[in-house]
Amino acid sequence: MKFFVDTANSSEIAELKQLGIVDGVTTNPSLIMKTGRNMREVVSQICEIAEGLPVSAEVVATDAEGMVREGHNLSGIASNVVVKVPLTWDGLKACRVLSDRGIGVNVTLCFGANQALLAAKAGARFISIFMGRLNDIGLDASQVLIDVRQILDEYEFSSEILAASLRSPLHVTEAALAGAEAITAPPGVLRKLADHPLTDKGLEAFLVDWEKTGQSIG
Repeated sequence: MKFFVDTANSSEIAELKQLGIVDGVTTNPSLIMKTGRNMREVVSQICEIAEGLPVSAEVVATDAEGMVREGHNLSGIASNVVVKVPLTWDGLKACRVLSDRGIGVNVTLCFGANQALLAAKAGARFISIFMGRLNDIGLDASQVLIDVRQILDEYEFSSEILAASLRSPLHVTEAALAGAEAITAPPGVLRKLADHPLTDKGLEAFLVDWEKTGQSIG
């Protein structure tokens, strides 16, 4: 499974990438705004840190023509930019145009199997399915992923499922079990994947016992 980090904080990206667990980056206008910096400058820096890994940068236009224009501008920042468009009719139109021109597209704000099917048919490279927001309205996000996985496999679409809006390590587990190719999560959620109370308890016991030996390894 691919791990994308969902942030526009370049230092966070660099730190996680150094661990070898980052396979890509996703951003959005809200994350860019938090940096207080110029959008092109931020995306360019992230693309440089990511070193060829896909970096999703989102359009802000709501009409297909505007999305295509902005998509071309974003893709011109670096060769590893993936243009993120919303799952609307205009977004699907823009996805078709951009993908036909060889530009990778991440269709975002997907919440159902039919939407995902449309995105796949429009040529999406990634389909971002928002697990946390589905759970927020009482829907089973895992089942949505399972349904989409079955549809994409049945009809041999090349689009990849990108599980997004992940709020906890449980979402990562659910996405992996459902067969999503990738997840995107904030740095804090990715770091929590290593946490377990039994690990902490075991380490504490080992250290107490070692201290009793009076020995040194160094």
